[in-house]
Amino acid sequence: MGYDAGKKVKGRKLHALVDTEGFPLRVVVHSAGIQDRDGAALVFDKIRQRFNWLELVWADGGYNARQVTEAVAKQPSLRIEIIKRSDDVKGFVVLPRRWVVERTFSWFGRNRRLAKDYESLAATLASFVMLAAIQLGVRRSARGRLLSQALRVRMECVVLILLCQP
Repeated sequence: MGYDAGKKVKGRKLHALVDTEGFPLRVVVHSAGIQDRDGAALVFDKIRQRFNWLELVWADGGYNARQVTEAVAKQPSLRIEIIKRSDDVKGFVVLPRRWVVERTFSWFGRNRRLAKDYESLAATLASFVMLAAIQLGVRRSARGRLLSQALRVRMECVVLILLCQP
């Protein structure tokens, strides 16, 4: 458990790397006391080994830092694009591409164990997130959606964003 003074939240942070359909590729759970920019390095740590086709990552404004740029520079042919919010707009605004990962987190929120932070260990929370992702994939394929076609398409972009769980 940690405390994020910027968001005034106690708990954990989830950093999720998802594809353009919203399916998680990598999820990292850590204390809320760790800054967003430092958590991004944990996400980018070993993604090139599993996802060598990855070319572009869209990220939230919280990842606009030197540490993130350095972590991306370590990955050959990977670039990051920061999705920024307009300064003159007040209130809630749907940002392009950000809604994909927000939708993924709302899918996770349908699971009782993920609706609140019940877990003592970060590894347990990460396991329940993985189970929720598996459940999501199984339900989608059972409904007759073209999941296999979506997985065959060469995905070039993913979305990286942060969610704090109080």
